[in-house]
Amino acid sequence: MKKWKCTVCGYIYEGEAPPEKCPLCKAPAEMFEEVVEDQEAVVEKASVSEQPPVKEEKREGSRWKCTICGYILEGDVPPKDCPICKAAAEKFVEIDGDGNELPPVAKVETKDTSAPVQAKKPGFIVKMMMRLHLHPISVHMPNGILPIAVIFLAISIFLNIKAFEPAAFYNLVAVLITMPLVLLTGFTEWKNRYQGAKTFIFFMKIFCSAVVTISLIILVAWRFFEPGVAEADSPFRLIYFGVAAVMLGATGIAGHLGGKLVFGARDKMMKK
Repeated sequence: MKKWKCTVCGYIYEGEAPPEKCPLCKAPAEMFEEVVEDQEAVVEKASVSEQPPVKEEKREGSRWKCTICGYILEGDVPPKDCPICKAAAEKFVEIDGDGNELPPVAKVETKDTSAPVQAKKPGFIVKMMMRLHLHPISVHMPNGILPIAVIFLAISIFLNIKAFEPAAFYNLVAVLITMPLVLLTGFTEWKNRYQGAKTFIFFMKIFCSAVVTISLIILVAWRFFEPGVAEADSPFRLIYFGVAAVMLGATGIAGHLGGKLVFGARDKMMKK
């Protein structure tokens, strides 16, 4: 049975011919390439597996998958940290050619008197939030609207076209209304899909989200209590615009890191 790999998303398909389209990303059949395994490696791996396990060993030519972001790499051992999400080596599991997790290499048994820790399963609402991808959907609001709001604000302040200032304010209000959903779905994704991983990329995303939220509150409240803050004769207009610029920068960084989490593994594969 031949194996075919989708060059778009990495999906592995078994069959005499590639499928008409990828069941994951819907790429056509011509985007599949045949996976040719090294026969010597297969024979060597089979001979090792037939020997009785007496001590912990490592499989050669192994494939490792990060359980946090899904990044896959080949090597005798997992990396010290994931090149995408920076998760530690213990977050990697060995997988076969189909992407299925392999059982750990047998080692000398030791008595463990501690009770097994069972992971808490997500509830129905959490499952639906992740299945419907509510966080990627909701995060399009700040990512799409805030740049327009800042551009409108810049036109109003620096070109003195006052009609753009109310439009910028209403856009800021609209995004502020959606931020609770963005933060809730983002936290849910982090705790469940990414297992609450405490790495730099997640801390940075949380920090940027906090900066965006606080900046939005400042901008909307300031404009509400002082309607002329962005007008040409206001001494605070540049400070007001500076807060908006910081907010936009944090939005861009958070979006970049989110894209790195989702598409980083595919980008790494395309560079090989």
